[in-house]
Amino acid sequence: MVRSCFIYPRAVALAAAVLFIGLVSGAWAQDRNTKVLNDRDRVEAAGFWLYNKLDQGFEQARKSGKPVLVVLRCVPCAQCAGLDDSLVERDVAVQKLLEQFVCVRQVYTNGLDLSLFQYDYDQSWTAFFLNADRTIYGRYGTRSHQTESKDDVSLAGFARALEGALALHKGYPVNRAQLQGKQSLPPDVASPEEYPSLKGKYPSRLNFGPTVAKECIHCHMVGEAKRTYYRMKPAPMPDQVLFPYPHPKSLGFGIDPLSRSTVKEVAASTPAAASGLRPGDEILTVKGQSILSTADIQWVLHHAGAVESLPLTVRRGGAQTQLTLALPTGWREKSDLSWRVSSWDLRRMVTGGMILEELPAAERQQLGLAPGALALRAKHVGEYGEHAAAKRGGFQKGDILTRIDGQASATRETDVLARLVREKRKGDRVACSVLRGGQTLELSYPIQ
Repeated sequence: MVRSCFIYPRAVALAAAVLFIGLVSGAWAQDRNTKVLNDRDRVEAAGFWLYNKLDQGFEQARKSGKPVLVVLRCVPCAQCAGLDDSLVERDVAVQKLLEQFVCVRQVYTNGLDLSLFQYDYDQSWTAFFLNADRTIYGRYGTRSHQTESKDDVSLAGFARALEGALALHKGYPVNRAQLQGKQSLPPDVASPEEYPSLKGKYPSRLNFGPTVAKECIHCHMVGEAKRTYYRMKPAPMPDQVLFPYPHPKSLGFGIDPLSRSTVKEVAASTPAAASGLRPGDEILTVKGQSILSTADIQWVLHHAGAVESLPLTVRRGGAQTQLTLALPTGWREKSDLSWRVSSWDLRRMVTGGMILEELPAAERQQLGLAPGALALRAKHVGEYGEHAAAKRGGFQKGDILTRIDGQASATRETDVLARLVREKRKGDRVACSVLRGGQTLELSYPIQ
């Protein structure tokens, strides 16, 4: 009798929790559906942008002689919303520039031609400038933070990129050979839904019905599917897949987001500093490719070798200067994976669903941890499915990991993710020393 009285409240609580989750999930999906449907209605009513009509856009460009602007936008995602709204509403500052393009707005990647649209799939907003024959003039859209975008993109910077694309279009096809390096390479699969992890789960085209949000393949899902595709191969995951589209910051320089490609800052003792780059330099070409934006620089870096010297042409003080940016061994690993949405799935693979953050120096000192010792706090521990592998192993939110698979020296979460995905395979276990409440625990979780 006592047992029955104990089980009943738990059953009621569980049922209530399931109902609550269902209601929240339904409201969440409905909100995302509403955002997508409202976006379509708003844009189509204005009549300026072609909405999810890529083929029609290229056909109009062939007839008009205009270049094509394709904006790929994950509508439910909030990042870059300000820039996106300004463009959709045709901000006065860029209106005349936009009118010189055939403008296409693409809000899903289902059926997207991956032999053409290759970019950093962790973006929630990106743009392509193209000729009617699908020759790519350049790309725009950069991200180096989970939510902040002001240091990477701006309406003014986008306007400068539009001007640069129009100049390249004016010189086409005479400059066709100079644009060869900007063109996409043969893809893994023809379109996102053909990746094994997505195949059979998503349609190749959306119907914009009541389940549009659930049917949509978001950009970051393409990045996740690509990583999983290579994770299932017997060879180690390529560095280009693990560390895609390195940001110039990883080499020690940043671009002024208000400009097309003007260097804003150069950090000391970095490859950028060694190259002779200075703040105020306008980067005109990298490896012979005309630069319209930071995204164009990232395209070159994405395809660069493990060790390579990249020739730069910069404008400095009204004159052009030739520089060389040397990429040293391990340069790509200086990138930061922690902000990337697709790293959520990478954490499922190798940290059991934990998000790890570096412990501040003050807390290290308070706990008696040496500056060079490993100290990563479990900022989040996954609750469900394969993301709950660490939870099932006894890990808790707030745990401080002081040893991970034999490593006890200080490191970033990015380095942990990279090392484990390279060295471990499904079924291996990762042993950890964990500091919790003044005690050290020995726990482990499986690689997925």
